[in-house]
Amino acid sequence: MIAVVLRVHEGRLEVLLASASRDEDALETALARAVDVASLAHVEQLETRVLESGGLATAYLGLARARGDHGTAWSDARQGEGRARDEVELVAAAQARLRAKLSYTNVGFALAPLRFTLSELREIYVAALGHDVSATNLQRVLLRRGVLERVEGLRSPGRTGGRPAALFRFAAQRLEVTDEFAALRPPR
Repeated sequence: MIAVVLRVHEGRLEVLLASASRDEDALETALARAVDVASLAHVEQLETRVLESGGLATAYLGLARARGDHGTAWSDARQGEGRARDEVELVAAAQARLRAKLSYTNVGFALAPLRFTLSELREIYVAALGHDVSATNLQRVLLRRGVLERVEGLRSPGRTGGRPAALFRFAAQRLEVTDEFAALRPPR
């Protein structure tokens, strides 16, 4: 059993890999050695594969919000250096699954803080998708689908000034399909 946990931290997609031997009963046992399982906002089966070693492994994708460091070392998801081929392929599969799900579900809830500005949400989508995203278009699409809700309050302007930013939250904190035919694609 292999867990591939992704999060967006400081504008970049990070990964944490954890594995369990066959003797262990549950995914939670493997994950608990590396990350606080309660901090994961979403977990799903990613794939089952034959490893280079000849063993069979089921991989799970976990998504975490970026608060704190979860007590362990994370690495850049886009860097494959120092990883075994199986790990590189599983991280790539996890990234592809996340990118796809961001298109047609509300899975962004699992990466975002509970309350956020559109600028903060855009940063999460840009890191996860690997390409630029317009904050205006993101807001329009997610509001139209009923994925986002405006909440009371404003975020104070940063050091450079400007208007206070509106705060939002995801309408649901569990996975929901919001547009089964949607696809977020990189700009041409």
